[in-house]
Amino acid sequence: MHKVEGVILDWAGTTVDFGCFAPVNVFIDIFKHAGIDVTMEEARAPMGMLKIDHIREMLMMPRVSGLWEAKFGRRFNEQDVEDLYAEFEPALMSSLKEYTDPIPRVVETVQKLKEMGLKVGSTTGYTQSMMDVVVPHAASKSYSPDFYITPDGTNSLGRPYPYMIYRNMEALKLSAVCKVIKVGDTVSDIKEGVNAGVWSVGVIIGSSELGLSLDEFNALSKIDQETAIAKTEQTFIQNGADFTMKSISELPQLVERINHLIAEGKRPYTRVEKIE
Repeated sequence: MHKVEGVILDWAGTTVDFGCFAPVNVFIDIFKHAGIDVTMEEARAPMGMLKIDHIREMLMMPRVSGLWEAKFGRRFNEQDVEDLYAEFEPALMSSLKEYTDPIPRVVETVQKLKEMGLKVGSTTGYTQSMMDVVVPHAASKSYSPDFYITPDGTNSLGRPYPYMIYRNMEALKLSAVCKVIKVGDTVSDIKEGVNAGVWSVGVIIGSSELGLSLDEFNALSKIDQETAIAKTEQTFIQNGADFTMKSISELPQLVERINHLIAEGKRPYTRVEKIE
């Protein structure tokens, strides 16, 4: 059958937690406690990675690294990474359940995908202990994929490595990478899909890359909304996305489009376009 068999979705910023605010605020706080003021953009840039890797990436940013050296008189080391993460995890865990509301249209879209006969998997930058909070709270609000895995299940090799996608394919019995779509809201998500060889799709509204709450997005003028959407779309495309969508509600339509491409012998990375 020349058709998509499964869709693998990210969690925060894609299916729950509009704008992906749960982790970003904690990243800013732990650096502030260390005497380093990081920007919202710096805190978001590595989003989607395993959280300890995210902290390491932030410390490697030239401006942040420079601030660290100025304050402590030395470059950061791995103990600093571990110390920051030791503060990050309990702080995130204390508020995580408050950020498990499904993003608008997610529940209906996932139901439609399942009615189309597709398996719905998921990957995340959260650890298993974090997902032990997120999964049941999301389920109580009607969002439940068929499978999920964390970097804990791939020897801490999270995004942009492809291994979580492959574990989804194994668990869901998906037969080929060209019949799988990965959907996410960060550059790390896009690279995860690219590295796995599946169709890699960026969703824009509600994304960490867009970086706005629902109220902030709705408060923008139509022109400003379109400008922000276009900027996010370009970032995804520059990092290898095969497609972008404004909203996850466009996903069933995209599945049908990709079905036609597969039937024509097309494979991921052969064309990039925006779903209108």
